[in-house]
Amino acid sequence: MTKSSNLILTAVVLSIGLAGGYGLAKLSGGATDTSTTSKSGEKEVLYWKAPMDPNFKSDKPGKSPMGMDLIPVYAGDEDGGNDDNLVRINPSVQNNIGVRLAKVERATLYRNIDTVGFVRADDDKTAIVDVRTEGWIEKLFVKSPGEAVRKGQPLFDLYSRPLVSAQEEFLQAVRIGKSTLIRAAKSRLDALGMSNAQINRIKKSGKAQRLIRVFAPQDGVITMLGAGEGAFVKPGRQIMMLADLSSVWVQAEVFETQANWVKPGQSVDMRLEAMPGRIWKGKVDYVYPTVNAGARTVQVRLRFDNTDGTLKPDMYAKISMKTEPHTGVLAIDREALIRTGKSARVILALGNGQFQPAKVVAGMESEGRVEILEGLLDGEEIVVSSQFLIDSEASLRGTTLRMSPPSVDADIEAETMGVVESIMPAHGMITIAHQPIEAFGWPSMSMDFMTKPEYLDDIKVGDTVHFKLREKADENGDFIILAIKKMPVKSNKEGMQP
Repeated sequence: MTKSSNLILTAVVLSIGLAGGYGLAKLSGGATDTSTTSKSGEKEVLYWKAPMDPNFKSDKPGKSPMGMDLIPVYAGDEDGGNDDNLVRINPSVQNNIGVRLAKVERATLYRNIDTVGFVRADDDKTAIVDVRTEGWIEKLFVKSPGEAVRKGQPLFDLYSRPLVSAQEEFLQAVRIGKSTLIRAAKSRLDALGMSNAQINRIKKSGKAQRLIRVFAPQDGVITMLGAGEGAFVKPGRQIMMLADLSSVWVQAEVFETQANWVKPGQSVDMRLEAMPGRIWKGKVDYVYPTVNAGARTVQVRLRFDNTDGTLKPDMYAKISMKTEPHTGVLAIDREALIRTGKSARVILALGNGQFQPAKVVAGMESEGRVEILEGLLDGEEIVVSSQFLIDSEASLRGTTLRMSPPSVDADIEAETMGVVESIMPAHGMITIAHQPIEAFGWPSMSMDFMTKPEYLDDIKVGDTVHFKLREKADENGDFIILAIKKMPVKSNKEGMQP
């Protein structure tokens, strides 16, 4: 047999063998199992997860912490490829529709109050010039309102017949030398408005003065001039009013619903339309205790420094107050919040083009930011632009809302101090009123903890303890104490021992 004949024979034998193997395989029911396909042709279940919380996983069927049946995740779908609770958007589509993301962050928010007010003189720095006896103004040194005067500057000369008679009686008592008469006459001059310096001057000269000069009691501006030269005046008639404008009041009004937010001493910003760009810093001086029944407003008095005299009475001002600071709260951009009737939600960005709506509880709003009371964690990413398009797609798909954020990372440990309120050593249970725990975002409160019973041998109710804790990695999400130490009464220098 030739060489070529041998090659042909070999090829025929191989073809028959392959055909026979294929037929045998078909008759025996197919190929063997793979890692992703079972004997029945179904995909392999990798794990089970909660339908409302994708972070909860289990290696067997059962119930979620919310009491819902767990759903299977199959091999090849572990990235969420077939998860109906998510909306997926291609990166190029995200760019086309303008999806913009932002992180949930902690911030300090204020209740902002914007209102208007009017500048007025400070009543505490206002003086009224009057006379205590009738007479005539013979010489007026201040001619018009608006003039600035200094303390001790002459204002006008007054002729008063009763005042001249009282001076003569005083001089006569001095000549007689009887002390009781001198005291009585001097008291009368004082009551009629003469100063001690003027009384001593007439006593030294021995002659009564026909005209008595009246001086400015303080620095200020003449805001009212009620008499001119030659005018007859008498007690009860205001002749002049002086206002020191080195500081001024601003009378503003706030709605009665905002009145409880305003407290004396709070900072206030003021702007004037006449001087754009300049901001005056002031304080709340007084909140009036009555409500304007017609406007439903409460009057607030503000105080501002005015050393340069720029602020003038009756100027119109715009007021901005930041009240009731909320420090360290979770906050998001207001545009990211989707309000629907009595509820609110946001769109979470889970990465890899995956999005999911999440229910939130919103608090106060301030300067374009919204406080989030429930539903989000610090550092999570949310959609702040085009979120309504994604929300519409989620509604069409029937995507489930995430009702609560994931629990605290079980790997995070924290240390704090507290006072023991109750203890069950045999069961390893203890209740502690602890201080704030920043790592978990907890305020001061009382909580139940689990630990090893032997850790509680020396602990009693009322003891101050220093302890370390971590979230227990089980379905209950309990927090366990890793180490606990009773603090000495006089010294805190001992180390913490488990």
